[in-house]
Amino acid sequence: MIFLFNSQVWIITFLGYVIVFVALVALVYVFLLVPRILNFQTRRRLKKEGKLHPEDVVSDDDLQISGEVSAAIAMSLQLFFNDLREEESNVITIKKIERRYSPWSSKIYGLNNANFPK
Repeated sequence: MIFLFNSQVWIITFLGYVIVFVALVALVYVFLLVPRILNFQTRRRLKKEGKLHPEDVVSDDDLQISGEVSAAIAMSLQLFFNDLREEESNVITIKKIERRYSPWSSKIYGLNNANFPK
């Protein structure tokens, strides 16, 4: 009953949720802005060096890959990696190894006579 009336607990809980939510939103914006900033800096550096011409500039919309192209790339990678495993031999050999006796693996020492009724 005291827990329901303790306002400090609710304030700390609410602030914790708000801080986590704000941090996640900030991370989303950081992850969306970093590629644009890096692309802008690269374009500016290439323009200063004279290696970038205005007709060479490609917008971000031109770099989008369609679903069909993604599916074709994924299928070719799948077939390539499956083809690598096809050359393995399917023969399984089991070799029996003679091990010397060890009391650590013996089950008889695990039995205790005190556990059995007399």
